[in-house]
Amino acid sequence: MISGDLLREARLRAGLTQQELARRAGTSQPAIARWESGAVQPSFERLRELIRACGLELTYGLAAYDDSYDYFIKQRLLLQPEGRVRQALAEEKVYEQIRAAAGVALG
Repeated sequence: MISGDLLREARLRAGLTQQELARRAGTSQPAIARWESGAVQPSFERLRELIRACGLELTYGLAAYDDSYDYFIKQRLLLQPEGRVRQALAEEKVYEQIRAAAGVALG
């Protein structure tokens, strides 16, 4: 339901009600509600038009798939939540030491 989430976020950022967006986009409020709820999927071009009616632009592009973190994610998921927190805190101490050695302050 990515398109519904994007549409809702665009509408809320623009400070519009569903009725106001419908008026701008030349459609009905129930149509906006169906798109936002995911009951109906707008075409990509229609989604771009709806977001443009909110005064925003939907940009897109292609990027290479990055699976470089998959191993680390899988390892963390094997841990219980407490273990994940302990691991994160231990790693943060190492990062603090690196930042201190590099003279980088957190802002």
